[in-house]
Amino acid sequence: MSPEVADLVLPPDLRTLLSRSVRLLPPSDAPFPAALADAEILISGWGCPRLTADVLARAPGLRLVAHAAGTVKSLVTEAVWERGITVSSAADANAGPVIAHTVAVITLAARRTLTTAAGYPGGWPRTDARAGADGRTVGIIGASRIGRGVIAELTHADAGYRILLSDPYVTDEEARLLGARRVDLAELCRLASVVSVHAPLLPETTGLLDAGLLAQLPDGGAVINTARGAIVDTQALTRECASGRLEAYLDVTDPEPLPPDHPLLALRNVLITPHVAGAQGSEVRRLGQYAAAEVARWVAGGPLHGEVTRAALPRLA
Repeated sequence: MSPEVADLVLPPDLRTLLSRSVRLLPPSDAPFPAALADAEILISGWGCPRLTADVLARAPGLRLVAHAAGTVKSLVTEAVWERGITVSSAADANAGPVIAHTVAVITLAARRTLTTAAGYPGGWPRTDARAGADGRTVGIIGASRIGRGVIAELTHADAGYRILLSDPYVTDEEARLLGARRVDLAELCRLASVVSVHAPLLPETTGLLDAGLLAQLPDGGAVINTARGAIVDTQALTRECASGRLEAYLDVTDPEPLPPDHPLLALRNVLITPHVAGAQGSEVRRLGQYAAAEVARWVAGGPLHGEVTRAALPRLA
């Protein structure tokens, strides 16, 4: 982590907490990975270089990587597993802000907020022409930790949302217990006025929400993406939004960031945020807290709450 990130993720009180269970190596001017020469535990974060075989060769004693961020796909290589290094991610701690962001955006989308705002100051919409959230159908793509968290929040919302779930690894009964009805993706797109993407980016999910499926969304519908930009066909979504038929609320895009002249950026029925759904500002301390707790559990010989296994990694976000 860069010093400014480290100071937010691991402020002095958390470093003091860490020092109760491990010996913290003093700050070093040595370049990465030379600074790992004596380390048994690495607390990593945004911007950490990949842990390649060459890097790990400079860290002969490394036994645990506690990632104070979400995905470890850009960090972990086969060399990590071959060395038997344990890996933990603070994805659970990062999930809370993403869930809160998504539910807030679903509320905006269910009320067609962007379309209404685009018509102002041309005039106030008639009361009988305004969209409300009550009884709207929300489609969730992917029963990930974020997807499940969003469903849990929506089931307790006063709006009485009808919730659909598309995930090939979830049964009808599992979906029912979550508070949703399982459907295939095409049916979800036909029935849901708000579609929120929570699937991992895999070869089979790249371009998953394509032109054909987007065309099936009802007029006035909305697409929300807080997962990975490449899951949605950007060109197809641009056409649908440019026509005024759909709204889009995108925290991730493909490419990311979009070039300054991209047409999506000029559309008033599209809200693009710069990948801020996850922990931000004061919230990133949660990531350091989670990593510090994982280190303490590992030192004590207890199970890790956020352990990432070699087998599970391909299907994680």
